[in-house]
Amino acid sequence: RSYGEGQPVIILHGLFGMLDNWKTIAKKLSEDFMVYIIDLRNHGKSPHHPDMSYPIMAQDINQFMEDQWIFNAHIIGHSMGGKVALHLLDQYPDKIDKLCVVDIAPVTYQGNHQAIFNTLFNTPLTQYKTRSEIKDWMVQQLDDLSIVQFLLKNIGRSKEDGTFQWKMNLEAIHKAYPDILSQELSSETDDKEILFIRGEQSDYITEQIQIQTKSKYPNAHFVTVEGSGHWVHAEHPAEFLKISLQFLHTTG
Repeated sequence: RSYGEGQPVIILHGLFGMLDNWKTIAKKLSEDFMVYIIDLRNHGKSPHHPDMSYPIMAQDINQFMEDQWIFNAHIIGHSMGGKVALHLLDQYPDKIDKLCVVDIAPVTYQGNHQAIFNTLFNTPLTQYKTRSEIKDWMVQQLDDLSIVQFLLKNIGRSKEDGTFQWKMNLEAIHKAYPDILSQELSSETDDKEILFIRGEQSDYITEQIQIQTKSKYPNAHFVTVEGSGHWVHAEHPAEFLKISLQFLHTTG
């Protein structure tokens, strides 16, 4: 989906997400920019494919830009989408004007999604008639309503029999999960100015990780949103918009 007009901004969602997660932010940004929100492969309504490495997803974004005649753009990427953006910079540096990475860094993470994967694989979707029934079952498994509500956006209905099914390619995402946790960027440093927005209550960008990131990107800047967890844009949208707009409008 696209909103507004002017210099293009492309927004990349995170793991288990989709473009709808960013619709509110996109509409606000569209007051100043032409904003594109897209579903990454194996997510939302995008095609399913067994391969899902970061270089391949970066190629997807490059192809999207070429298809839309976008020569360069500002990129905003959250979590997994932030790593896709960093790979896009690594492979196609001329395609990126300003880069804003939200609560992720170019490091390998341990991973903490196994309970979510177990719940997604074990949810008996075809046995339920309503989303409310599915929500109640998933809350019993995960004990976190906000995460369940986020995951429920991935539910659709089969065209064949009308039963519930996952929109995302869960098998491919699970298979690619070790690679999603990793970071395979080139060892060369990059002088691109990058804004990293981190949540104060999130452990994705610790002080040590900031030091590691600066070794790869000497011109990296870090801004912390107080009281926020990993989903900075959803938890504190006004503060996120203020920070990102200031950065995108800065010249130089």
